[in-house]
Amino acid sequence: MERTACASLTAATGCIDAKYSYFPRWVPQRRQPPRQRNEDTRMPSRMRRVPGRSALVAAALFAAAVAAGSARAGEPPGFLETVHKHITLTTSVPDNGDQNPYALVVAPVSAGKIQKDDVLVDNFNDLSNLQGLGTTIVDINPATRQATLFARLPRQLPQCPGGVGLTTAMTMLKSGWVIVGSTPSTDGTTRTKGSGCLLVLDANGQLVDTWAGPDINGPWGNMAVTDNGTTATLFISMAGFDVPGPQVRDPATGYPVTIAKATVLRIGLSIPHGKPPAISSRTVVADGFSQRADRDVFLIGPTGLALGSDNTLYVSDALGNRIVAIPDATTRTTSAGTGREVTQGGLLQRPLTLIMLPNGHLLACNGRNGQVVELDPATGRQLYAQWVDTNQAQSPPGNVDLFGIALKPDGKGFYYVEDDMNAVMEAR
Repeated sequence: MERTACASLTAATGCIDAKYSYFPRWVPQRRQPPRQRNEDTRMPSRMRRVPGRSALVAAALFAAAVAAGSARAGEPPGFLETVHKHITLTTSVPDNGDQNPYALVVAPVSAGKIQKDDVLVDNFNDLSNLQGLGTTIVDINPATRQATLFARLPRQLPQCPGGVGLTTAMTMLKSGWVIVGSTPSTDGTTRTKGSGCLLVLDANGQLVDTWAGPDINGPWGNMAVTDNGTTATLFISMAGFDVPGPQVRDPATGYPVTIAKATVLRIGLSIPHGKPPAISSRTVVADGFSQRADRDVFLIGPTGLALGSDNTLYVSDALGNRIVAIPDATTRTTSAGTGREVTQGGLLQRPLTLIMLPNGHLLACNGRNGQVVELDPATGRQLYAQWVDTNQAQSPPGNVDLFGIALKPDGKGFYYVEDDMNAVMEAR
């Protein structure tokens, strides 16, 4: 069950042709209940378009696409140019009905229940589709497309302020330990949000430790990790400090109040042989990012983290609609504030999860449409956008559907979630 991707995309246009263009507009999403998708009945993404304002405007954009493509003649192909197929692996819904998959992690080793290259995915919502109440992690074998329950955590956990609601902050270490963030709620909104915690599980899905404290509040985005086996460094965005409920609104905008208190926390770990990891250091390396409550996605704040080979940490500032860089990320002893802006606007539509690609580029998934965007962090140039979710039940298509992404072990594709369908997808 495969569908074709629109791979020839440029920063000038997105994915268009001479008949259609795409102009985003925002309306709240209505989350759909989990269901099984029949991929064979779906139109290829190159055929699925939203009518544009006029054929003249679309034709102009099409001409710009041709020109931009010509300007790249002779350059090596980008990563997205090599991705042509999108395949549904399986649902992320376990027996207890948890839904809304957030984190995706590829297992670096075989340990306990987990086989090397398995995909771990966690759920943020419960059976009633309430956000911040998901407690399960599912283990998916990409070769067989079989999904099994890896862990089900207790909903109430005294060591974790507010309880358990699993987020995109998850990783698996080479030593086999799994670390996952919790940003919990009791009613599905930030009105009852707890500070949350980081949970440490063994390779059989058993909870062995809980980390909390004044510098941990709403562990939210995908972790960036360096792992040396006996030591490791985690970077985690914290998007929960002083966030009020969604009913507290800014009279000037009508949106929930924005608070500029989100941080990126670096946690150093020591990992004794046969024992759980222990925290050896905690340093805020970035702060002052905007965050706010949101009815449809619970929280909006810095979400994507990716570490470059030059020790630069890249952060997706969702509300700023930009990517920023934090220098000397693994060694700095003070906060860099909100860092240096790498790129802003353009193809980015509320960038969320980030991954570093083999060619040194970054891949970001958009929160406000169903596209992923490839960009060059060295130049700030936005290279391509590819539609990976064209579900027109949302407007724009795929709006609020994407979240977690992870690079495949061969570096030739990636996994991502379509949380409207509770599906784990493979792009290759």
